[in-house]
Amino acid sequence: MVEFKLKLDKIMSSNNIADSLDEDQLIYIGNQVSVGYENDLASRKDWEKDLTNWTELALQISNDKTYPWPNAANIKYPLLATAAMQFAARAYPTLVPSNGKIVKVKIVGSDPQGEKAARAKRVSTHMSYQLIDEMSDWEEDMDKLLITLPIAGTCFKKTYWDPNKQRNCSKLVLPKTLVVNYWTRNIEDAERITEIFYLSKRKVTERINQGIYIDAELGDPQQSVDDPTTSVNKAFQRNTSDDDATPYLILEQHTYFDLDGDGYPEPYIVTVEEATKKVLRIVPRFSESGVMVNDKNKILAIEATQYYTKYGFIPNPDGGFYDIGFGRLLGPLNNSANTIINQLVDAGSLSNLQAGFIGKGLRIKMGESRFQPGEWKAVNAVGDDLKKQIFPLPVREPSQVLFNLLDLLLKSGKELASVAEIFVGKMPGQNTPATTTMATIEQGMKVFTAVYKRIYRSLTKEFRKIYALNREYMNHEEYVSVLDEPVPQSDYQGPEDDIIPGADPTAVSSQEKQAKLQSVMQIMQMGTIDPMWFTQQYLEAHEIPNAEKALKQPSPPPPDPKMEALKAKAQVDQQKAQMDMQMASAKLQMEGAAKEQEARMKAEMLREQLKGKQMEAVLKGKAAIQDMQIKGAQAQQNMATQAMQHHQSLVQQHQTGQQTLRLKEQQAKQQSKGDVKNESSKSR
Repeated sequence: MVEFKLKLDKIMSSNNIADSLDEDQLIYIGNQVSVGYENDLASRKDWEKDLTNWTELALQISNDKTYPWPNAANIKYPLLATAAMQFAARAYPTLVPSNGKIVKVKIVGSDPQGEKAARAKRVSTHMSYQLIDEMSDWEEDMDKLLITLPIAGTCFKKTYWDPNKQRNCSKLVLPKTLVVNYWTRNIEDAERITEIFYLSKRKVTERINQGIYIDAELGDPQQSVDDPTTSVNKAFQRNTSDDDATPYLILEQHTYFDLDGDGYPEPYIVTVEEATKKVLRIVPRFSESGVMVNDKNKILAIEATQYYTKYGFIPNPDGGFYDIGFGRLLGPLNNSANTIINQLVDAGSLSNLQAGFIGKGLRIKMGESRFQPGEWKAVNAVGDDLKKQIFPLPVREPSQVLFNLLDLLLKSGKELASVAEIFVGKMPGQNTPATTTMATIEQGMKVFTAVYKRIYRSLTKEFRKIYALNREYMNHEEYVSVLDEPVPQSDYQGPEDDIIPGADPTAVSSQEKQAKLQSVMQIMQMGTIDPMWFTQQYLEAHEIPNAEKALKQPSPPPPDPKMEALKAKAQVDQQKAQMDMQMASAKLQMEGAAKEQEARMKAEMLREQLKGKQMEAVLKGKAAIQDMQIKGAQAQQNMATQAMQHHQSLVQQHQTGQQTLRLKEQQAKQQSKGDVKNESSKSR
């Protein structure tokens, strides 16, 4: 048995623990890593075989067919591929919003000063910038994950700090390249996690020169015929001919070894070349803060750093580590549909291209005869002889039963994958009510909503890993340059429990978010909803970029000029009193210590006078306001009285004028009558 006696402080400070081990110890570790890898690989052998079939089915890879005859129909119906693409098309814009708000920081507890909200905005803006702009391959890997996940059922993301690039990395790891024992409960409790990847001879030499790997004799790389890092058939695997570019198969295993000899294995990352089992690198997978010791400095437990985040589609009912996807659910239906379609096509080919027997008694040239459309050939036989001597094979038309069965299988597959016509953009019937259509869509999206929530949980774990890396490695100057404002260094010092994705797992489309806001809009008239909050939610639901710039901040009411004048007068009086106090204090200091008490009394009196003046100014202001209000009321009343009196005077004058006019008219009439009488008397 190989023994290890390394000191824990030396282990944690070493860049490569393999430099401190002898040859026997390295051989022992390399063998243990290789044996563990082979055992885990054997435990998931059946799952790997199924994964290969699902991948070929999704890629619609056609193999050569010789039954029922060479080059028979070999059609692959894209049921699985359609389901995967539809899921990715719905999930991608939901989980990666177009407004760039990928990371969100939730606010827990009261925040009267707004400090938590300001920190949440800064951290979410910075981490979203890291994912989209700094980690340029994150969005592309997320796109690949959402295509692969519904087919395989499981994918992984590896999150770590890259010292060469000086930034965080979170890369996609396909399920076949991450070997975990099939019966492991979860990735956090896994005793071994082995990642498989290839490195060319040049890359290995480069890492040896940089001191990352030890200088081990690996020999020439040997390429395996069956590539364990790909899930497709041999036609899609890399060329097996050895050349200068042939890579080494590297195993990076996250496992446990007792290198300090205390009887408690510590978590490490061990890198081994698969063919030679040579150890290239050993580094600790824990930090000093993760080591728990008692009063006697004895190690009680060590918390391992987890690099991998598991993304699952649907939990495996048999309790296995690898979840199931559409490959498991739709694979049998897709294979059956392919078989039926090919049988129908083959039956149609036999029916259209007839074959049969020709009797030897027919006097025509034997052998193969071919006809062109519209061609007639002359034979030395009568029609009755032709009818008797030519016997076609009894071939039936394509079966209607098979066609109905195919339709049933395809409908079942679409219902299982929720890719009915209404979900792929086709309009419902003209007479279908809108509420019925929305209810149908909502019910159909239930399966997707459950999957979204699982992905949401995984995204939360990944983002919290990135937050922890920022807390340990982030350059504060880079943080300030992204936000373009001075920020405290304590933003990333808190726990990562408040980091969540910016996506809403309960609303899988922008239409659902907008429908919720329409319901809120109906109660806006009650006055119980903050309009500013509703506006923010409305802009976010429509994924308007930089929506906060479009928000109009409410302007404060204009100040009262009279109150401002009174305040200014009070300030002038206060400043004058303060100047008097300063002059009095200087005079008292010049007169000497004998008059200090008197000066204090005067100062106190001045303070009281100042308070009295301030109070008097306030009272004067209030009295002035009240006086102005009373005078204004009296003026309004006087104006109203004068207007009434003026109106009455005008009415009286009008009435007097009217009476005067009537009297004058009567007098004129009487005078006119008198003149008429006088003229008549004269004429007589």
